[in-house]
This record gives sequence, C-alpha cells and structure tokens, in this order.
Amino acid sequence: MTGRVALPVVHRAMVASLATNIRQGGTSAQCWKYDLSQDRSLGGSVRIGQSQGSFLTHRSTNLLRPAAAAISVEQDDVNTYLPKGDMWSVHKFGGTCMGTPQRIQSVADIVLSDSSERKLVIVSAMSKVTDMMYNLVHKAQSRDDSYMIALEEVFEKHMAAAKDLLDGEDLASFLSQLHSDVSSLRAMLSAIYIAGHATESFSDFVVGHGELWSAQMLSYAIKKSGAPCSWMDTREVLVVKPSGPNQVDPDYLESEKRLQKWFSRQPAEIIVATGFIASTAENIPTTLKRDGSDFSAAIIGSLVRARQVTIWTDVDGVFSADPRKVSEAVILSTLSYQEAWEMSYFGANVLHPRTIIPVMKDNIPIVIRNMFNISAPGTMICRQPANDNGDLDACVKSFATIDNLALVNVEGEHSICFAVPEKEVAAVSAALHVRFREALAAGRLSKVEVINGCSILAVVGLRMASTPGVSAMLFDALAKANINVRAIAQGCSEYNITVVLKQEDCVRALRAAHSRFFLSKTTLAVGIIGPGLIGGTLLNQLKDQAAVLKENMNIDLRVIGITGSSTMLLSDTGIDLTQWKELLRKEAEPADLANFVRHMSDNHVFPNKVLVDCTADTSVASHYYDWLKKGIHVITPNKKANSGPLDRYLKLRTLQRASYTHYFYEATVGAGLPIISTLRGLLETGDKILRIEGIFSGTLSYIFNNFEGTRTFSNVVAEAKEAGYTEPDPRDDLSGTDVARKVIILARESGLTLELSDIPVKSLVPEALASCSSADEFMQKLPSFDEDWAKQRSEAEAAGEVLRYVGVVDAVNQKGQVELRRYKRDHPFAQLSGSDNIIAFTTSRYKEQPLIVRGPGAGAEVTAGGVFCDMLRLASSLGAPS
Repeated sequence: MTGRVALPVVHRAMVASLATNIRQGGTSAQCWKYDLSQDRSLGGSVRIGQSQGSFLTHRSTNLLRPAAAAISVEQDDVNTYLPKGDMWSVHKFGGTCMGTPQRIQSVADIVLSDSSERKLVIVSAMSKVTDMMYNLVHKAQSRDDSYMIALEEVFEKHMAAAKDLLDGEDLASFLSQLHSDVSSLRAMLSAIYIAGHATESFSDFVVGHGELWSAQMLSYAIKKSGAPCSWMDTREVLVVKPSGPNQVDPDYLESEKRLQKWFSRQPAEIIVATGFIASTAENIPTTLKRDGSDFSAAIIGSLVRARQVTIWTDVDGVFSADPRKVSEAVILSTLSYQEAWEMSYFGANVLHPRTIIPVMKDNIPIVIRNMFNISAPGTMICRQPANDNGDLDACVKSFATIDNLALVNVEGEHSICFAVPEKEVAAVSAALHVRFREALAAGRLSKVEVINGCSILAVVGLRMASTPGVSAMLFDALAKANINVRAIAQGCSEYNITVVLKQEDCVRALRAAHSRFFLSKTTLAVGIIGPGLIGGTLLNQLKDQAAVLKENMNIDLRVIGITGSSTMLLSDTGIDLTQWKELLRKEAEPADLANFVRHMSDNHVFPNKVLVDCTADTSVASHYYDWLKKGIHVITPNKKANSGPLDRYLKLRTLQRASYTHYFYEATVGAGLPIISTLRGLLETGDKILRIEGIFSGTLSYIFNNFEGTRTFSNVVAEAKEAGYTEPDPRDDLSGTDVARKVIILARESGLTLELSDIPVKSLVPEALASCSSADEFMQKLPSFDEDWAKQRSEAEAAGEVLRYVGVVDAVNQKGQVELRRYKRDHPFAQLSGSDNIIAFTTSRYKEQPLIVRGPGAGAEVTAGGVFCDMLRLASSLGAPS
C-alpha cells in the first residue's frame, strides 16, 4: 500500500525556532539561510552563517521521523483494521529492566513467553540514558564543550549493548541507524551550543532518542527467535496537548486514528513501542513528562482495549508502606484504582495518578510485577467490589508520607489550616497577609501562623469513613507511640485519612500505624540494662519464648541493645539471642549509657521501644523520667526509683499518668508475684486499703523458715548464702533496708506520701557487727550472737509462735514499719516453706479475711519472669491480643 507523505512542517518550525533563539542569544553569525529547496527530507541541506555543515543534515527517518512519517489525511482508505480487545496484552519495561544487553534479552524472553494472541511492549530508554540525554542538552546550551564527549559516551553505550545482543544483518542495520541518529544529534547540539538555549521541543527531541534505540534493539532481539515483530516510534501515533505546567493530556481520538493507520502498514503480532515520547497535534516532538513510559503503556492499553497492562519493575509489587522506612512492609495482592490513585497522590511509589486514568475508564487491570523475580505474582490494580463486611484489614490497604511541608493556620471567627510545601510557604504567607490585611488590622482575623517542619501521614483504603473503628485505631497507635497530631483530615471519598505531624516523628508514626493497623502485630524494640543474673536469665527466657509469642500472640520482641557496666552490644534490627553472650564478648563496644539510650531513641525501625533496667543502680533509676519523656517505655525490678525521694517518685508517676508512655515495675516488690497489679486492681475498683502486711524477703523467709529445732542462726544464714539466696554480703538482706523499700513502694501505691526515712526498720544485723570490713569477717563473728537468737526462738516456741520478719503498711494511721514479729503457728505467715513470700491485703472488702498472695519471692528465674510478664503487659497495652 502506498500513500502520500505530509510536508514536514515540524522541520521548518523547529529550525525557525532555533534561528530565533540564536539571534536572541546574541550570536555573531551574520547570515541565516534555511534552504527548503535543499531540504534533505527533500534531498538538500541546511546552511548556518558562512559555514555549511551537517546541522540538521539527515535522512527523513532520523531527525524528524514523527513529521516525516505523519500520514496525510488524503491517504488511501485503510484495508487492515486494528483489532481490539482481550487478544492484546500490554507490557511496559522500565530503564532498569532494559539496563544491559542481558536484561534486554530477558525482556524478549518474557514477551515471547506470553501466550496472548497479540502483544504490545512499551520500553523506556536504557538505565541512566535519559539522564545522559538531558545532560547533553544542558551542556550544549551552557556552551560546555564536553557535550561532544558526552554524546560519544551515549553512542558507545548503545553500540556496545547492540554488539552483545545482536549479530549479522540486524546488528548492521541497528548500527547504521545509530550512526545516523548520532550524526543528527551532533548537528542539533552544535546549533544549541551556538544559540546558548534550547526550547522544550528541542530538548524533548534530543532526549527521546534513548527510547528509540532501546525499542529497536528489543525488536531485533525478539525477531531472532523467529517471531514477527515491528517497532513503533510512538511520536507517529500518540498525540498530546499541553494541559498545565509540565503536564499533557492525550488526544485519544486522534491517537486512535494514527494507531489504526500505523497498524495498517505494519500489522505485526508483536509491537515494540517507545515509551515516554509523543507528538503535539502540530507534529512537534514532545514527551509525556513525569513517569511518561507508564503513561504511554496505559494510553496504548486503552487504545487497543487490552486485556491487561503489566508494568515490569525491580520490586515484587506495591508495598503496604515504603520498605525503606518500614522493614516489615508487605506486598499487596490487589488494589483498587482509587486506592492506587490516593497512594500515588500521597507520595507512595506506585504509579502516577494520571497513569491510572486511561485504563480505569475501560476497566483494564494494571499488574505491577518484578522482572527479576518472575515467580512473584505482583500486585493487581483493578476495579474492586465494595467491602460490606466491615473488616478493618480489608478496608485499610497502605500508608504513605509526604515530607518537607509547612502548616498554615489562618485564625479568626472561623479558622482554617492547610499544608503547603515548605519552599512555597513564604510566598503563601505573604499573599495571605496582603489579601487579609484589613481583616487582620480590624481583628476579624487574629493571625496567619506558619508551622514549619511538618509531614503528612496518609492511611489509604476502601470505605474507611463508613467502617467504625478505623480512625480510633489509627489515633490510638499514634498516641501510644507518643506522637502528637497537629491536624486531621478525611476526604469525602472515604479513601484516606491524613494527619499532619512533626517531620521528626513521621517515620516513627508510619511504623506505629503500620504495625498496629496493617500487620496486627505488636513489635517492641527492647534494650536490656544489666545482663547479670536477672538480666541474663531474662534474655534466655526471651530467647526460648520468642517464636511462641510471635506465632500465637503476634508479639515480636526484638532486643536491639544490651549494656553492662563495661561493654554494650547494639543492633538496629535485633540481636541473635541464641548467641548473645558470645556477641557481647566479641562484638561489644565500651559501655556508655547515654549512647545506649540514644541508640534506642533514634531507632526508626520500630515505633515502640522499652528499656528494661535489671540493675539495682540508683544512678540508672534516676534516668527513668528522661526516658519516659523521650517516649521510651520503662520496665524494671529496680526498687531505687519508686523508693527514692518522694518528689522524684511523684514526678515520675505524674508523667506516666499524663502520657501514653508506660512504666511497669511489678517485680520491684514480689519478684514474679502479682503484688502491684493486685493492689492496683483493688484501688481502681474502689476498694479501700486498710493494711498491707507481709513477708517480702525471700532470703529472710528462707532463714526463718529453717531457723527451728536446734539449728543455729549463723548456720542457717551460712546455708542461705551458700545456696545463693542472700546478697554477697548477707548484711544487705539482714539490715531490712530491702524490705523497707518494698514497704515504701506499697505505701506510695496506696496513696501514702511517705519517705523511706519515715519507715522505722528493725535491723537483724547486730550493732557490733555492722562495722565489719567484709562479709567474711561478718560471717566469722556472727556465731557469737547465736545464743541471743536461740533465746528469742525458745520464747516464741513456748508461746506456740514462730519468728517472722515482716513489713507493714498501716494505711489507716498513715505509717509503715519493718520488724521481727511473732505469729501463732496456725497463722498463714507461719505456714511458709523455702523462700516463699506472702502478702496479706486487709481492705474494706477483705476485712474479716485478708486477701493473700503467696509464692516464691526470690530467685533469678521468678524475678526475670516477673519482668517478662511486664513486657507482655506492655505489649498488650500497645495492641497485642490479651
């Protein structure tokens, strides 16, 4: 079939435009002549100034291919009609997929493996080539002579790729075209160099060559297999018109006509088309701007009413959140068009919103797949039925963020706030002050306020506005991560909830929302301070139970730091607890508590963080308030904070009650026994505490439980020390100070405002032995007091009683005490064995028969277990199943 070719108007227009630019650029060229009679598209050349060079010297298939190939409306009627419908599948491969000869061959293999009757393949330029082409234009218009070297690099890149990929006539044909194109580009860039300026159409013309070359190479690679294949310069087909700054809209009617005419000349079953580039209605080369190749695929898919458009990338699909910010983001199997649109609008790396429009109107699914992992099914973007079951998981799909924003508040009788890019806020503020100058002066508006350093967090999903609980879950997650929200919005479309917050909190907020809302899993980043007896036991318990918690309760406890007094071990994502001791020995760094806490605070992998203080150190306990202020939860068996100065304790508890940062300390009183939680349960349900009395020391419980018959007191103490029940120096236990701290903790929990010094303590350390220089000296001299202890025991036995060392909180009289008391043998305190503790709560409800809690109250296993329980309590409060 033959037809007349339209006169290349674009050729003249571009040259005339360039001539104008050169004149405006102040060039010294004196004479301009564009000799149409000598136009090479008609068999001639172009002369600039006195020199006659190769500028715009070309064959009609090169420089001005779109114009030269534009089909005249006078062309003969088309006999080969373009089929449309499900027989077509459209594939788009980006620059990464086309980055090397080997990858281009892989693309060819993927196309050939598609069993569709007809295939349309859209390709981008090879990886980095588009940037290289833009750089050519920039160098030329900046009059940087190195543009010639840069052009040579572009040539070499494509020549080398072709030689690896092709051979024989195909290679010769491609290289011939490449040489011709590069010659034309060299002339074009030379003219731009002289002008010192390039219009958008000139720039688009240069840049579009990357797609031309990659499309040709892929078409030849497919032909090698024997499959019929043609390549399409989409500047001959796609017609667009400007619709705004850096934006164009496709002319579907004209594009469909041109595609029909193109297909009538080359009706191949496989068509490889250039992405990104197009032409105006006047046949001037242009581009589809941002994400142009994806847009090309969507437009062409719409033109042929394809069954599906597949966008091939280097990821397995669309993530539920940016995986660079949320390591546990997952691939979504499906998205609705509207969800994908909303995600793109709020910065998610899905598709540009305009890419979705062409396929959405024809209900054509888009599938995002990974060329480097073909086994992954990818994410399908399509029309989805409404979800009527109210399932929260189904109605929330993803999270996205936009950074570098400023919040503008306009306050008056009616107030409004909105977010704008920070780089534009100065102009916005100035415009508002000018526009509302009179209202501000008159007081009708109180102020125009700008808050910099903001980000937007968007939650995207179907029917969120009509599903109860979505907003509540979002804001609960943010509050528990200690995130303050500055502004809230929900669109009437029901597809998103957006919040404005501090940019420094954005990643933490994203992770908190994603973890709480999408994954239904509570992840806690844990820092262990003091990997000694209790801390080490806790680490081993965590190691043994971690998999069970993750599987059965969706709780993921990640230890990201362990510090002792001399060394510390840090990790961003979690320490392997199966070898924590070895790692602490081999890979640790010098201990620094400030750096350790900074490591926890600055960690953006996990939104919820907890520091577990397993020491008995007063200086460590003094930092709890600051840690809680930073949004780090605190769990501890360390009694020093709650039994220290009253003002510090009250300040700590006030902060805890006023924030969503938690402070748990069950193990400070009863090791693994539920003493604190029982007391709180009584108080919170309206009961009134009258008296708390108990044996709070497992060490002293063991001593007095075994101090019977003819055994001496010193012998029992020595036995307890040998069994590991006492501190290295038994005087620390016998002094009663530890019991006094537990008493003061319970007294304060009961509402009493007492200092530790207000508690009278009867020490069991003989006054004469208090000054012993060592534990060994104390133990050597202790037998000299056995006779006194034997006498006390005999007197008690004679009265049918036993000796017990107890602590008492007298809530009625607002006091406490620690002393050695005698109890009848039928009293619950006399029934203990081993190192058991026992605590009796006398309350308004439990007045006649006290509420008793009894069990082991000492030992590393039960104490670590108590701390572990607090960690699970924290996880439950953060959203884990209870």
